[in-house]
Amino acid sequence: MTGVVALALSDQVGLYELAAPCTIFGTDRSELTDGRGWYDFRVCAPGATRVGNWFVSATPYTYDDLLDADTVVVPACHDLDLQPPPDLVDALRQAHRRGARMVSLCTGAFVLAEAGLLDGCRATTHWMHAGTLARRYPRVEVDPDVLYIDEHPVLTSAGKSAALDLCLYLVRKDFGASVANTVARRLVTPPHREGGQAQYITTPTVPRTPDRLADTVAWAHENLDQPITIDDLARRAGVSVRTLHRQFRSQLGTNPLTWLHHQRLARAQELLEHTDYTIDRIAERSGFGTAHALRRHFQSILHTTPDTYRRTWDINRSAR
Repeated sequence: MTGVVALALSDQVGLYELAAPCTIFGTDRSELTDGRGWYDFRVCAPGATRVGNWFVSATPYTYDDLLDADTVVVPACHDLDLQPPPDLVDALRQAHRRGARMVSLCTGAFVLAEAGLLDGCRATTHWMHAGTLARRYPRVEVDPDVLYIDEHPVLTSAGKSAALDLCLYLVRKDFGASVANTVARRLVTPPHREGGQAQYITTPTVPRTPDRLADTVAWAHENLDQPITIDDLARRAGVSVRTLHRQFRSQLGTNPLTWLHHQRLARAQELLEHTDYTIDRIAERSGFGTAHALRRHFQSILHTTPDTYRRTWDINRSAR
């Protein structure tokens, strides 16, 4: 689902919560999409709306324009004690009834919950506010331990970096792994973190300094078609296996083996989208080794098969 993406801006939204969706959806990247265009991005706000303590928005779009959107994004609230504007809540309900995809970033989940759009659904928000969300809206099944949740057509994310993860996940759904990975590389951010990964709730045991793993990650990407073990990664990083696990957890939010599987899976998705290689060949090129192993990981993580995934993209290409 591409089309119109509308950001529902309310007073005192944080700067990052505004910048993340603007960067992902509001920057024209149509050169990546083989003629499919990019999102028509609109910031919708009533009059002069303050962003953090720094700026006042000036946009021609109001909450009425949310009703024409294909995707509505609600960024984090600045003050959870303030009720969201009634006209915003009403517009969200109408957009949802019309069939729009509804997305909240961080504490934007409180606004969707106020509109009743999370009733009976799993949802997440920043772990610091998950208890408040659950108490205030008991009909919402709050999961504080994940990065983002897709309860189509309603999606919710945890805190700041998870908001970026969810935006990239939407690009992945709409345009495929290759485009999403390219966007992530341009932003120098991990290309794909599964929504089920844990939030960073406790203080990391080592500082979150991605430079420590940059060379190791780059080397692994260049050699995905080769057998790579955790010992290989540790040697490349110049640390013990135990330290490697600690660094991956603190910097990438997952363990080395899971990260490696996800990179191999992303490579397989790109090959399925853009080549006519056989499944066996793709399994070799992505490092899974056998078609059976590729299919098993596809089913486990993406809940589909490589053949079905390829057919979906063949249909998309034929439709253009």
